[in-house]
Amino acid sequence: MQTARTISATDTARWDETVPGILPLEYVSALIERGAITLARPVDGDQIQPASLDLRLGEVAYRVRASFLPGPNALVADKLDTLGLHEFSLRNGAVLETGCVYIVPLQESLSLPDTIAASANPKSSTGRLDVFTRVITDRGEAFDTIPAGYRGPLYAEISPRTFPVLVREGSRLSQIRFRQGSPALDDERLAALHSVERLVDGDHPRFQGGLNLSIDLAGTGPERLVGYRGKRHASVIDVDRKAGYAVHDFWEPVLLHGGRSELILDPDEFYILVSREAVHVPPDYAAEMVPIDPLVGEFRVHYAGFFDPGFGHAQAGGAGSRAVLEVRSHEVPFILDHGQVVGRLVYETMLARPKALYGRDLGSNYQAQGLKLSKHFKA
Repeated sequence: MQTARTISATDTARWDETVPGILPLEYVSALIERGAITLARPVDGDQIQPASLDLRLGEVAYRVRASFLPGPNALVADKLDTLGLHEFSLRNGAVLETGCVYIVPLQESLSLPDTIAASANPKSSTGRLDVFTRVITDRGEAFDTIPAGYRGPLYAEISPRTFPVLVREGSRLSQIRFRQGSPALDDERLAALHSVERLVDGDHPRFQGGLNLSIDLAGTGPERLVGYRGKRHASVIDVDRKAGYAVHDFWEPVLLHGGRSELILDPDEFYILVSREAVHVPPDYAAEMVPIDPLVGEFRVHYAGFFDPGFGHAQAGGAGSRAVLEVRSHEVPFILDHGQVVGRLVYETMLARPKALYGRDLGSNYQAQGLKLSKHFKA
């Protein structure tokens, strides 16, 4: 297994480009210093996470007719000229309506070395608001995928699904993770790591292209609360306002009465549920939830897929923290049973252990979580 090592000034000035791994925060800072990451404004004090960088919205937004990818021969700006409906400023804030698609140039742009690629994901708080957010690049052929050596701007595609949201210049809806080579662990290495670090509670973890996670429908309390369903036609949520909204104004509790152990997902309704397993991401590793897996059903289980080094690590015995699941069924009603596998967690090695870990060092919002809504709602 990979062992922890200290990051020195020499490491961040020059590291071994042949070793696969996720770049920790010190190396991300080094990319900024080298000009591989260009910022329209100085970096925010809490913008660099243990294994990722938060991306900030720029000063203008474009409402477009439809989602798109530019393809190998086009720039995003070219598509905006033909698909754009109108342009508006985000300097003083603006409301993004449900059912609409928006493109926002980001404050960060890239000039990556040929050895470093990147991927993006919505932030946890963004996913828990059902704001569908993806990053696109010039000449891009896939969402949230930045090829090694990419040089150019970054754009956020934003589509609120359940709640309209208020955003402004500098709001952070997405994050980007940088990787060198192919650091993902196969099932054999994952099982070996579990035997040392205990990646998940329970006696019989399942590894199948990653660590399998199942749904918890046992519930809590006498009424057996198993989750929440988003209310349609609710008010606007300010994405930068913390603990500012009452839960009952936006969410219906999902209760299972009697001996029921299954939940019927209504098509195109948005649910917050939780994994039965508690997850542990050791300090020398990062993880990512597979957002949709047709092998287990036609539904999406996670919008915000990044799990940072140290997630669940502070708990006694490495018992971990639950994974909150943002669930939406497609096309038809779908029945979930307690303990049903709903997704997979892929683990990757870090190039080095970050000096600050999720939770313990950063005061993170979702460490030691169970079933939990986003940080925007009052406890």
